[in-house]
Amino acid sequence: MRDGDWPAVQRIYREGIATGHATFESEAPDWERFNNSRLPRPRLVAETADGRILGRAAASPVSTRPAYSGVVEHSVYIAAVARGRGLGAMLLRALADSTEGDLVWTMQASVFPENEASLRLHLANGYVVVGRRQRIARMSHGPLTGQWRDTILIERRSSNI
Repeated sequence: MRDGDWPAVQRIYREGIATGHATFESEAPDWERFNNSRLPRPRLVAETADGRILGRAAASPVSTRPAYSGVVEHSVYIAAVARGRGLGAMLLRALADSTEGDLVWTMQASVFPENEASLRLHLANGYVVVGRRQRIARMSHGPLTGQWRDTILIERRSSNI
């Protein structure tokens, strides 16, 4: 992912927000906030031969504490027009491959239970369910505004540990 990819990446993020089942965030951040909250690498995009971006993957540290330096939270977003084509699996595998040499031993994510496609994608690509976080946060947008939501905590451990 390059700086110039941001308008397309932000649009895809907004599409995810609009589903009501991708994130607690109610709006996509600007480039500066996104850039400062994600690790510099890996940041990946899936694009067509003509350069149109159809998906993205990125990771953030889960903690500033040194003991957790190898634990990251990731996110994968696919454009609405490209869902169901295998891009999510491709990005998820590329994300895992790109972290193997970076001293990342655990990749985790929180997924809404209603986001069955994301859960299936992750479970098919080496992730396991760690647990269910009940009523972890209240939804601030979409059809479930004001409702407390559960998330499913999933993780993938590196084969290098």
